[in-house]
Amino acid sequence: MNTDVIVECMKLSFANTPFPRIAQRLAGAGVRAYTADLVQLRKTYYGSGRESYDEQLPLANGPTIAPRFDPADVAASLRAIQNGEIGYEQFLRRIMAAGCAHYEVFLDGRKAVYFGRDGDFHTEHFPPSKN
Repeated sequence: MNTDVIVECMKLSFANTPFPRIAQRLAGAGVRAYTADLVQLRKTYYGSGRESYDEQLPLANGPTIAPRFDPADVAASLRAIQNGEIGYEQFLRRIMAAGCAHYEVFLDGRKAVYFGRDGDFHTEHFPPSKN
């Protein structure tokens, strides 16, 4: 995995670069999946083998994660970021307020799964490519 590209993608995410561009760059850098731990404010990226890379999420004053997971609020936050109504930092704050403790993105599987502390989850399939 190319960790320089991973670090650049984190910066681009917080500069509100659209997710499809980030996903494409990460896949090109050898990333197959990643986990965002919103409790510890960390992301761990995984390659095709045993390689991984861990990075701190630069979220200042991250909110407390709500005790109850609300999949409808998570879905609404996803729609808002997909439509360009909010940026990545606001997205993280909103899903944390909706009880999301971590999420996993599967680039090859073209989906993300958002989890609450109690194991409830919401699966979001990537929109079709606009090629």
